[in-house]
Amino acid sequence: MTPNERFDQDLKRDVEARVREGVKAVLEEVLEEEMTEHLEAGYRELTPTRRGERNGHYTRNLVTPAGKIERLEVPRDREGEFITEVFGRYKRMTGDVEEAILEMYLSGISVRKIAGVTDALSRVKVGKDAVSRIARRLAEEQREWRERSLKEKAYPYLYLDATYLKARWGAGVTSMALLACIGVDEEGFREVLAVEVAGSEKGAAYASLLRGLLDRGLYGVRLVVSDDHEGIKAAVAGELPGAQWQRCIVHFERSVLAHVPASEMSEVAEDLKTIFKVRREKTARALAEEFVELYGGCFPKAVAVFEAGISDALTYLGYPGSHHARLRTTNMLERLFREVKRRTRVVGVFPNETSASTLATEIALRSSEEWTLKRYLTMNALEAVEKPNPQLRESERRRPRLV
Repeated sequence: MTPNERFDQDLKRDVEARVREGVKAVLEEVLEEEMTEHLEAGYRELTPTRRGERNGHYTRNLVTPAGKIERLEVPRDREGEFITEVFGRYKRMTGDVEEAILEMYLSGISVRKIAGVTDALSRVKVGKDAVSRIARRLAEEQREWRERSLKEKAYPYLYLDATYLKARWGAGVTSMALLACIGVDEEGFREVLAVEVAGSEKGAAYASLLRGLLDRGLYGVRLVVSDDHEGIKAAVAGELPGAQWQRCIVHFERSVLAHVPASEMSEVAEDLKTIFKVRREKTARALAEEFVELYGGCFPKAVAVFEAGISDALTYLGYPGSHHARLRTTNMLERLFREVKRRTRVVGVFPNETSASTLATEIALRSSEEWTLKRYLTMNALEAVEKPNPQLRESERRRPRLV
């Protein structure tokens, strides 16, 4: 490379960096103006129509036509109601194209065919170097995400569940379990903490997932919400001894109603749902006793299932009433899994475990990006709830492990 060429290259990089900084400054100004309009008041301004208070900032990256803007400062309001329109307008213009290319690549489509498709759609061929670059960049981003520290804040609530994806395993095709963990932090915001592919939903897989979170600094867990999976329960008891467990009431109701005739199911379901509509544990226990007395003679198997699981299904009543609707089910994870399934359906069978994990993780993370814009729970009420054996910080709770 000649000195002139090197100078031109350096100049181009400098100009691109300056453009990105300029775009970042403009976007941050627009975000602040949006917040002012949302609150109907400027920074520290007192007005008769003020609708809330600012609550600092969080950072995120954004892909724009000017390139990737890193650490863009986005304002938050204390109520968690502010939603910016900026990201909707800039909605990962480049990222969507790269995701489509990556989806084709991970599903086993050859680079030559990818180039043909992109050429037909946009008159721009995407060669093997571009595909490899996209795959490498995404792999590096996901590696950093999987290894990121969780020590900065506590996560009082965790949600654990799994869904299944088909992938080639040796000479055949098998169903791989996609394990996911979502946390609600001490400020009330949701966050995907882990997404892992495992051979099955055995307890060892969930224990490994939780150990990985603990090694990264997870602390402050009070409640874990999941379905009635023995592997999850064993992993929670072994790795999070100070946390309580909440059985998803949707799965619980299905288990009970599975032993009720179809002709009687509607009435029994209504009585069952009534138990979970009250906010006081004493009232719920009384309704549970009535349920047993009412149906014990008619549907003994259903009542046996009910009695065995009702205590675990009512754990959420020990937490703030404003949290009950969010804590008693795993619906949040179910919705996330539906989006993953919808987006991976076109792939069918993944060529290997790595491709399944990479694409599913990327979809889960992009699907949950909007969570950072809206508070899921108001956590002030949780401080009043006594917790006799809270999970301590990592430095206080870690015990020596046998090697």
